[in-house]
Amino acid sequence: MSTVTIPRIEYRGLKERAEAFDRIIPKEGKFAHLVPPIRSRAKIIEEFKKTGLYNKRFIESLDRGLKRSRYFTS
Repeated sequence: MSTVTIPRIEYRGLKERAEAFDRIIPKEGKFAHLVPPIRSRAKIIEEFKKTGLYNKRFIESLDRGLKRSRYFTS
């Protein structure tokens, strides 16, 4: 086993993040690995538009985000 030395302030930051992660994961539990049933990016965007609840800027942002994903298709 090797030893790594880091500044105390960095250690505290990493420890806080790890503890926060440990608090979140049990709450998300069964929902953390759900896969969306629809893979078509165009269909998802269309469904969001149909609701009338989201503005154009949000829809464009959603589309950009979905384009980055390898899971969703055109």
